[in-house]
Amino acid sequence: MSYLYDTIEDIARLADRENISFSEVVLRAEMEGTGSTRDEVVKEILYRVQIFKESVRDGLQDERKSKSGMSGGQAKQLHERKPIFLSDLTYRALRYAISVNEANAKMFRIVACPTAGACGILPGVMQAVGEVYNCDDEAYINGFLAAAGVGNVVTNQACVAGAVGGCQAEVGTAAAMAAACAVDMMGGTTEEIITAMTLCMKNVLGLVCDPVAGLVEVPCVKRNGIYAVHALSSAEMAMAGLRSRIPADEVIGAMDSIGRALPEALRETSEGGLARTKTGMEITNRLANRK
Repeated sequence: MSYLYDTIEDIARLADRENISFSEVVLRAEMEGTGSTRDEVVKEILYRVQIFKESVRDGLQDERKSKSGMSGGQAKQLHERKPIFLSDLTYRALRYAISVNEANAKMFRIVACPTAGACGILPGVMQAVGEVYNCDDEAYINGFLAAAGVGNVVTNQACVAGAVGGCQAEVGTAAAMAAACAVDMMGGTTEEIITAMTLCMKNVLGLVCDPVAGLVEVPCVKRNGIYAVHALSSAEMAMAGLRSRIPADEVIGAMDSIGRALPEALRETSEGGLARTKTGMEITNRLANRK
């Protein structure tokens, strides 16, 4: 039988029919779609997870500024103090997500998941959950697969590019992927995984993409940290038994229609929002004159 899927509902239906997990459906679909063996898929996942971990480490250790001077060293700044308001888990996710996005701004090696501008959220959440709960490789693999399933559906049914759907498509999708990952890593059910990603995406709808000077640094770096915490909030609600009134696939469709309705100025053109503030324009002009 085929395990290929187009929607979140497809994954849920296959998981229920075959009495397998959300992540197992995604794994079997990957094997079917690529012709790879289970071992080959798992090996590739662990390779990417290792890059996640290296990106977190490198971003924390490197204090240098990016070429633009707009980011760098902020993850380390967070790392060297104790949190006042957040738990250990959420504070780790926050600073790890910022760390990876700073690594991206400095042209280090990262995994775009689903994009470079949103690259810190999934690694930040995964690493934080993995460390705090001492997760084994199987948990990392399953979490990665759950995130991949969500990302695949959004990519194919809507969009993940800020230039098409605003930052709700990039950071919103990344946060939804991270929420699904966190729940799966903690042994959550298919319903809990789907609820987590749905609640997460519902509450990022309308987020615009307005990078200062056309660089995914301001507001993107700190936005990665904030939405890593948002992902964990959604995961917490899902595992507490809360459910979404709107189904996952309808939320994805709404995100797509909202994104395409956004003015072009708010879709990664740097012609609106924060990019056109007085300070945003000063930064843009300074960088332009430096070239």
